[in-house]
Amino acid sequence: MKVILLENLKKIGSIGDVIEVKRGFARNFLISNKKALYASKENISQVEKIKSELSKKDNERKQDAKKIAEKINKKEYDIKKLSTENNELYGSVKPTEIAKLIKEINKLDIKPSMIEPVKEIKSIGKFKVKISLHSEVDAEILVNVKSAETIQ
Repeated sequence: MKVILLENLKKIGSIGDVIEVKRGFARNFLISNKKALYASKENISQVEKIKSELSKKDNERKQDAKKIAEKINKKEYDIKKLSTENNELYGSVKPTEIAKLIKEINKLDIKPSMIEPVKEIKSIGKFKVKISLHSEVDAEILVNVKSAETIQ
């Protein structure tokens, strides 16, 4: 299915590109989140007219993302979790927990979908976590997992 992108998306394309994607991806993600339109003749001409406006909005989003990145980049966040004697966690540290922690400490709204742990956090220690704020702006934080208490 052909769609026209309304914003820059990492690994997919940039504003105004007409791309071929699977029907489900187009319908369930791109179009439902207003990131793309069906590639009809009317829509293509409409997107050409408002392309500069869309670019301005994207640049504004990029500037906002850069400001957020400056605030959180290279920062360290501590999380306390229940663990076993051999430093393994009961469960794991999820992106939603990391997002809540950033909201509590820095008062910034970061969606859990933006958070990409380098590897799954299932033990005590320090872990690098990448946060994708914009298609061109990433931040990296350090999550320090500490033991709340051990259970035998």
